[in-house]
Amino acid sequence: MTEEIVLSLGRDAIWTTVALAAPLLIASLIVGLLVSIFQAVTQINEATLTFIPKMLTIVVVMIVLAPWMTQVISAYTTELFTALPNYVR
Repeated sequence: MTEEIVLSLGRDAIWTTVALAAPLLIASLIVGLLVSIFQAVTQINEATLTFIPKMLTIVVVMIVLAPWMTQVISAYTTELFTALPNYVR
């Protein structure tokens, strides 16, 4: 196993992780900003107010994107196991 293969595996793993986490993080960021703007406008200073909307948003995004996320992680895992004999040589 050469250094190029190890770096390629690491890069692919990181990009797959980023691709799977990005929609959840972006949706949570948008909801957090909207709730923060709402808090600033209404002058409600409750720290826990953002928790429930963010959690609901993450659940909804995970339900909507579950087929895509499953396909991405399955494709990555299949590719990894298919190429495994090439890595051990």
